[in-house]
Amino acid sequence: MDKLEQLRSHNASPIIGVSRNPAKPLVLELDNTGLSWPSIGTKQRKNETDAQKQERMDKIAEAVKVIVEQLGEDPSREGMLKTPMRYAKALMFFTKGYEESLKDVVNEAVFEEDADEMVIVKDIDVFSLCEHHLVPFTGKVSIGYIPNGRVIGLSKLARIAEMFSRRLQVQERLTKQIAVVLNEVLKPQGVAVTMEASHMCMCMRGVQKPGSSTITSCMLGEFRDNPRTRDEYLKLTRG
Repeated sequence: MDKLEQLRSHNASPIIGVSRNPAKPLVLELDNTGLSWPSIGTKQRKNETDAQKQERMDKIAEAVKVIVEQLGEDPSREGMLKTPMRYAKALMFFTKGYEESLKDVVNEAVFEEDADEMVIVKDIDVFSLCEHHLVPFTGKVSIGYIPNGRVIGLSKLARIAEMFSRRLQVQERLTKQIAVVLNEVLKPQGVAVTMEASHMCMCMRGVQKPGSSTITSCMLGEFRDNPRTRDEYLKLTRG
């Protein structure tokens, strides 16, 4: 069987290639400690001792030193001497969202309230690392929901966005994770999340198009089903 036939046998486009993981609806994964969509090493990282954390950073720093050497630089010169450990610490901060628990982030800040009108927090700054190139993408996310008898502390919307952005991410998944979590926590009439970001993997390399931005959205419930509700949200967040 030639390659084209193999592709066809997997019901895949010869242009796109073989998809071994067909898309599935994103469902909230939550373990008993409140970790949401925990990665393979999340629990180990979250529960390790100070000595184990230092060992982890030492390993990262050694790996960075190798990278610096292979780039043709001298890791022993004054300006580079502490760079491997600086970068190790920075990476741990950039990805601190892996260690954060949804339970701790929400912290019981969900309240019974006779409210059924749209709630929006817009232009929340987010910073993340593209999982394909490990370079930053930054932008703003707006989050809206229509309560169904329960509301959440406004700062928690920003904290949820922060938790998921501080991971290795793609913008499409980040947008949807925020929406799915809020939908699960509040059981509202609807949730809307929109994000606009600039990706350094497009600006600094590849097509090299600085000034370009990527917009993603995830609409659930009334925002997906009712065009007037969706239009109202979009009008309010773009203003």
